[in-house]
Amino acid sequence: MPPVILFKRFGLFAFLFCLTAFFLSCSQEQNAYLYAGLHEHKNEQKTLVSLLQQAQEVPIRFALIDKIASNLQAEQKTKSLAVFLQSVIDAEPANPYNPYFLLRLAAAYRNIQEDTIAAYYFEYIVQNYTDMQVNGQSIHLVCLKNLIELSGTHAKSIVYYSRLLSDFYDEIDPAQAYFMLAQAYEKQGEWQQAIQAYTQFLNLHRFDVIIPGIPDSYGYARKIVDYNASTKNWTFNTLDELIKTVKTAIRARDYTTLERCRSKVNFFAMSWKQEISDTQQQSDVNLRNFMYGSAISIASELDPSSTPYEAYLRTAGWSQYIRTWYLYFRKINFPADPAIHGRWEWAGIYYGEKI
Repeated sequence: MPPVILFKRFGLFAFLFCLTAFFLSCSQEQNAYLYAGLHEHKNEQKTLVSLLQQAQEVPIRFALIDKIASNLQAEQKTKSLAVFLQSVIDAEPANPYNPYFLLRLAAAYRNIQEDTIAAYYFEYIVQNYTDMQVNGQSIHLVCLKNLIELSGTHAKSIVYYSRLLSDFYDEIDPAQAYFMLAQAYEKQGEWQQAIQAYTQFLNLHRFDVIIPGIPDSYGYARKIVDYNASTKNWTFNTLDELIKTVKTAIRARDYTTLERCRSKVNFFAMSWKQEISDTQQQSDVNLRNFMYGSAISIASELDPSSTPYEAYLRTAGWSQYIRTWYLYFRKINFPADPAIHGRWEWAGIYYGEKI
């Protein structure tokens, strides 16, 4: 029936009642996507949607929106969830709970491996909203942890780890954060900042930090920091020059020259079965004590397993219960100091025959 006829026949009250019913019907159709296709939560969802249309108080609306979103997520309606949360944020830009809704939106995209979109929302929250606590959790902390996992560049990792350490020091593992910050600086080639971060990591005296691909994180950091602080006067320009000097010193039983040639940073002496990470400190082997007795023989050639970056030289006749030693030489990889980067050092000793 046309509105004019309706108005004439039933009066103003009836007209307004019908008009309200018409818009409510449209609204219900508009929100049908929130329960269409649901199974377990369909009836509950219809009730929640109806209540949300009537609710005015912000805390009540928050609870209803959160439950509607949870039902969609439980039944893997990610597209509907994204549309719903975005519509809530667009309709109520001043809603104090919008950072939380955006967080749920970002998490939904992560769940379907849309990591680029998820990272955009996590970043948007951190950059545009003040932090808030929901269910005892900091929104910014959750975002930063996700951004670290999704970060595609070392430059961004630097920003995120720096934020974690400045804003959430007591809520994270600072040792791991300092090490990873140092790693990001190192991979960016920003060596002075990397050394500062490694130093802060070392100052925490944590030997238990496990970093994938780096079995001895403490030793790794210690080597870089010690290298930076050392004189580096034991390095040689070429491997040939280093081996010639060592061979001459052994034949002459010149332990003073041998001591001068060996690395003053993380020099090790161990069996083949040990791991480098087992030696937390520089070996205290005294070469002078092992040079007495029979003559020490030296292989004429390097061991066949040697590479352009590391070399092994077999020697035998040392005056201890394991008389065969393989001297280990390596090319220095330390871009922080171009003066020694690419030079060679005598880095350690392996006891016994090569395995």
